[in-house]
Amino acid sequence: MTNKLEQFKKMTTVVADTGDIASIERYTPQDATTNPSLILKAAAMPEYQHLVAEAVAYAKQQSPDPKKQLHAALTKLAVNFGIEILKLIPGRVSTEVDARLSFDKAATIKQAHELIALYESQGIDRQRILIKIASTWEGICAAEELEREGIHCNLTLMFNFAQAIACADAGITLISPFVGRIYDWYKKHNNCDYAAAEDPGVLFVSKVYHYFRKFDYATVVMGASFRNLGQIEALAGCDFLTISPNLLAELQEAQGELTQRLSLKESKAMDLTKISLDEASFRWMLNDDAMATEKLAEGIRLFAQDIVKLEQQLSTLL
Repeated sequence: MTNKLEQFKKMTTVVADTGDIASIERYTPQDATTNPSLILKAAAMPEYQHLVAEAVAYAKQQSPDPKKQLHAALTKLAVNFGIEILKLIPGRVSTEVDARLSFDKAATIKQAHELIALYESQGIDRQRILIKIASTWEGICAAEELEREGIHCNLTLMFNFAQAIACADAGITLISPFVGRIYDWYKKHNNCDYAAAEDPGVLFVSKVYHYFRKFDYATVVMGASFRNLGQIEALAGCDFLTISPNLLAELQEAQGELTQRLSLKESKAMDLTKISLDEASFRWMLNDDAMATEKLAEGIRLFAQDIVKLEQQLSTLL
């Protein structure tokens, strides 16, 4: 019998959740995702200093203005990592818009255009890129416009059903509901642990998957942010899962039969009601969910903090 990673790849598209190119080469995923925290970590590794140096040199050529140089360096660094990753995978890489733009639709669209233009200037087809945007109302509206232009998006920091429904209605290519961060919140607030079958994060992704498949939405469901192997195995059959290198290693080492947990047939047999949302109902559903409100805000803040740290590193080089 093959290991569980190889079995998993037959049920679910495996995506590497890392900016570490060596890890991507080791586990041969279909796609890869990055975020500011992962880029910050990778940029500190000696083996990737040439990518940092190239971004700095590029930025110096763009403008004498320090602020514009810093923006150019950040953008180029994200694209540099994306290009290196694309050399190793057959599918797409997700590159994230600055988290500090999470409530600015126009600025989000502008930065997405900058990222795509930079990729295309390096000969990378936009079909191989997902622009990663936080699942705020403004972020979803920006992504809806980008999708109409043929720029595909990955809506991240997703914790509430309203976020998922709004993305599906907007025709978003892919969403990333965060299993582990939901689990963390409930574990802390209820002072108890959860087996995979009762895990709130697992249940949320399962609910979104069944709803999307029941009503024939094209949006891909990609579970993200895992804490243990049980969470991953409980979502076998989900469209995509993005998994960190340490958990990919555990999957690769694990033996035994892997059971498919989610399927189109099961979703179609469910008795579900379709939900309609406008901005007011979206905001209320999100506001009414203490976990989602807290984790969305926290996630945006943490990504923003890591962007600032990355800016500080680049500023010394500029």
